[in-house]
Amino acid sequence: MPSASLAVRRAHPDIVRIAALSAAISLNLAALLFAMRPLAPQIANVFETAKAETIRIIEPPPKVIPIPDIVVKPLPRPVPVTVPVHTPVTHVQPVTPPVVTTPPTTESSPNSKPMTPTPTTGGPPSIAPGIVSLAYRSSPLHFPTQAIRLHMQGTVMLRVLVDENGKPLDVEIEKSSGYPLLDKSAREQVLASWQFQPAVVQGQSVRAWARVPVNFTLQQL
Repeated sequence: MPSASLAVRRAHPDIVRIAALSAAISLNLAALLFAMRPLAPQIANVFETAKAETIRIIEPPPKVIPIPDIVVKPLPRPVPVTVPVHTPVTHVQPVTPPVVTTPPTTESSPNSKPMTPTPTTGGPPSIAPGIVSLAYRSSPLHFPTQAIRLHMQGTVMLRVLVDENGKPLDVEIEKSSGYPLLDKSAREQVLASWQFQPAVVQGQSVRAWARVPVNFTLQQL
């Protein structure tokens, strides 16, 4: 009978012992979970920070260009300037001996005839000296249209070189009227179309400078 009772005991395990082991395992698991609970957020943060990090490429520092050495050159020595000494040169003028002139003899010889001085005849000058007054042959004068519109008037005093035929060769403005437009018009008109009586010296017509006034008056229009 003892073998039969052993067989029966082995066929039915110990329920109390299994329950005790299960309870011990449960308590250990609960204690492990409770101990690991505060570490869960830290572990999550570690994974998040590991994901957020990016790879940065560190560039090498720029090359430093070496500063060239400063070469100190000596200053050039000043060249002494020699001032030339001018020695005065004295010019000796040659002394010319005085020329002795013998006065002409006034003794009359029996065959000599009295000498009559020959008159020196010279032709008339080519231009009359000084400024003369000449009569007009023709003196047409046109009042500039722009001067009439701007109410310009005045007297232009001209110096005119008249040739042997009474034609003006050159015209100079001696005194302005105060308006360049009137001065230019007077000079151009006298030089282009005016005629004068030529100056006469020793019976011949010569060139002469004449003073000619040109009047621009609005009342005469």
